[in-house]
Amino acid sequence: MANTTSAKKATRKIARRTAVNKTRRTRVRGYIRKVEEAIASGDQEVAAAALKAAQPEMMRAAGKGVFHSNTVARKMSRLSRRVKAISA
Repeated sequence: MANTTSAKKATRKIARRTAVNKTRRTRVRGYIRKVEEAIASGDQEVAAAALKAAQPEMMRAAGKGVFHSNTVARKMSRLSRRVKAISA
């Protein structure tokens, strides 16, 4: 357990940030799940709309440091490629 006052404060700050980051991570995963479900249903319009809604959330999470920016870029690239493949 933390001994100094500053260490105790740091522990409290870490706990708050962890809660916020966990919420953001869960939110992004939910958006990704919606895109994947739309892809599975085979409806390109719904999938494209879901992807368009998911992109800002994913970029926001990358900007806040919840996910690495390369991870988000990779996921968006793969999802958009799968959405485009539906019409083919």
